[in-house]
Amino acid sequence: MSKEMEMKEVELNELDQEKQPMTGETPAGTEKNGCVKVKVPEDTEVKFTGLSKEELLRVAGTTGWVRTRLILLVLFWLGWVGMLAGAVVIIVQAPRCKPIPEMHWWNEGPLYQIADVNAFAENKGLKGVEEKLDNLNQLKVKGLIIGPIHRVQADHPKTLNFTTIEPVVGSENDLNSLLEKAHKKGISIVLDLTPNYKGAEAWFNNIQAVASQFKDACAYWLHKGVDGVLVSDLEKLVASQAWPIFQPLFQTNATEGTKKTAMMGNFTWKSADNASQLLNASGVDLLLTSLPDLTKRGLELDQYINKLYSSHPQNSLGWSLSGRITSGFPDLPIRLYHMLLFTLPGTPVFNNGDEVALKLGEPLNAIWDLESPPEEKNETAKIVREKRSEVRSFFKSLSDLKGKERALLHGEFISLHSSASSFAFLRLWDQSERFITVLNWAETPVTVTLTHSDLPAEARVRISMDVEKLAVDSMMSLEKLELGPKQAVLLSYPYAG
Repeated sequence: MSKEMEMKEVELNELDQEKQPMTGETPAGTEKNGCVKVKVPEDTEVKFTGLSKEELLRVAGTTGWVRTRLILLVLFWLGWVGMLAGAVVIIVQAPRCKPIPEMHWWNEGPLYQIADVNAFAENKGLKGVEEKLDNLNQLKVKGLIIGPIHRVQADHPKTLNFTTIEPVVGSENDLNSLLEKAHKKGISIVLDLTPNYKGAEAWFNNIQAVASQFKDACAYWLHKGVDGVLVSDLEKLVASQAWPIFQPLFQTNATEGTKKTAMMGNFTWKSADNASQLLNASGVDLLLTSLPDLTKRGLELDQYINKLYSSHPQNSLGWSLSGRITSGFPDLPIRLYHMLLFTLPGTPVFNNGDEVALKLGEPLNAIWDLESPPEEKNETAKIVREKRSEVRSFFKSLSDLKGKERALLHGEFISLHSSASSFAFLRLWDQSERFITVLNWAETPVTVTLTHSDLPAEARVRISMDVEKLAVDSMMSLEKLELGPKQAVLLSYPYAG
């Protein structure tokens, strides 16, 4: 017999009489006595085919299964309610995010002012500005202030034509092309419509005589796609008898609650009270206030900023420079002013050439030499170019940080330290990264102790003018922070909860 399956022999002693042949003959293949050998497996595998529908219904209705299902259902709903309650507790206890304040394109990064279009664009006018858009986009510039470029003769109001562009600068088609290309790159265009820009004063003696033209010009250029208008010496305009004619242009510039175009005005540094009064009286979207010479009036800066910040939203404040930084304030490194303008609450505004520390009178083509430097055998010229390249990189780093960090865009301003030669302040917003700016414009080092309830013991160096002593990404103690002469540093630390 086989090892895989044992078989039994079964003998049938008798054939069923009904199945036996009537003839009594023995069927072929059987033994004579009617015995047949049948092999039956000893261990037969039985396959389970499952319960039928009727059997399942019978089992499901038993007391045990009914009770089990009830228990599982109760546990499911208890678990679901518990998770819902936990989620509600987490939401209630979690710190609420502050609503983002109203922001416009002129609050999202630096503005770049090009007064002399031909000098900036290598005598190519508006077409040349268009060719430089990629370079400006690298600086994270959010808006260009162009001109003035309208036609007028110095001190002759009868020659004024706001809607005609000086032929040496370009044509209206050139401006339309510039607008199209700039908008594709996310750069807005503002026209400076200061009437008597070639004369000794920004406004003619009879301001009312140009009021109608100015009103029509604003409507004309804004309809053409220009994103804003700038005027110089706003204080004189507001104080004039013609102001009621101009006022509606500056105060009714809204579309469905969101201002899409900007009315801007320049204001020369005087006092915080003067600036505040001008903001209230004019209703401008952005007041460009020039910074003081820190070496002479640095102690006033803290009071000035605190006064304006406490009285007005920072999205209406712009910090500009009266002329080139290096010409107006020659005793301080330009990067110190970069650090200050990019980290103050409000919008930083730069003149073309400030990003590479050009001095007054230097040709602006030095900006473009950094992109494709000529072969220079003069060692001094090479050193100057390298320094300008470092300044430009410093500018780009600050501009990039300004556009990404909420604390620098619209965070609170908290003064930490102020003296005649040094200044430190904190920028913080809700649960975002915090930033500390520390500046020393003295000829000697200074040790600053920074104290505030939000400050940790140490902070990380983000951008530094002195990379040897204050290396980027190194940790610095805030209890006694030493800063070298004419140096500035930007620190940061995370929100701690």
